[in-house]
Amino acid sequence: MKTTAPRSAARRSGTARLAAVAAAALAATQLAGCGLVGGSAGAEAGGDKTITLIATESAPFQEPLRIAAESLAEDGWTLETKFVTDIVQPNIAVANGEFDASFFQHVAYLKQFNEDNNLDNEASFYVYGSPAGIYSATHDDIDDLPDGAKIALPVDPANNGRALKLLDRAGKLEVAEGKPVTHISQKDILDNPHGYTFVEVDQQSLATTLPDVDAGFLFTRLAGELGLTTEQALLFEEDDEQLPYRVVVSGKPGFKDSEKGEALRSALQSDEVREWFEGYIGGALTTPWDSTPAEDLPKWAGGE
Repeated sequence: MKTTAPRSAARRSGTARLAAVAAAALAATQLAGCGLVGGSAGAEAGGDKTITLIATESAPFQEPLRIAAESLAEDGWTLETKFVTDIVQPNIAVANGEFDASFFQHVAYLKQFNEDNNLDNEASFYVYGSPAGIYSATHDDIDDLPDGAKIALPVDPANNGRALKLLDRAGKLEVAEGKPVTHISQKDILDNPHGYTFVEVDQQSLATTLPDVDAGFLFTRLAGELGLTTEQALLFEEDDEQLPYRVVVSGKPGFKDSEKGEALRSALQSDEVREWFEGYIGGALTTPWDSTPAEDLPKWAGGE
């Protein structure tokens, strides 16, 4: 496929409703252990030298945590991790004190989830950048998309507008100006000359939806799991568009500066972890450790 450089939500997707359902189901949900330590534990279980974490069950989360667990063990720490496959439970579990921290989301999703659910979880530090693009199983170029093409979008507000913004910058549709991309939705489409239709799905289902649509939005890690490279994207985010989508470890207020938070940051921002990311899907997932979520928030969220 040929890469086409892109040219340049206010609504809520129901994360609050999903959160309410997940909170009721959390205790009954089967969680997959990471195999490093085994067993589940609350945020205060296991003593001062135990860090409990809830994370996404995917390579760019599992492998860095495996490396970090080994590093932490050398300094007398135990890292207890539980992996899940949804994007609602982790924030609730951390807010409830069941885990010290989570590792599954970018900072824009955390911000939106906090607002929708009246939580105060904080982005502690970056682990990796999470750019995304529009891919297709049947078309090689953005100009090949037919009129009326069906395009899959993530349903959550923090990600919903990313594909729309890419299509806008490619001149394929027009969206309203003056909003952060994290607040753009289909309601902001001013002109859709090709009559594209959009299918909104849970972000974890984007990869499985791709064969059933003309094109779909994919995070780089999901594309990588399908064997797709960034060069095969029809449209791909530029560096300045990726800032809200850096993946973070998050915890309750105060975790970042705690002994546990500092130990976990040091272990996940190590040379060994950086080396792993450099070798994963061509180094497409960057390690932006020279800045912090708090420093970058005003750059993309403005005066929100």
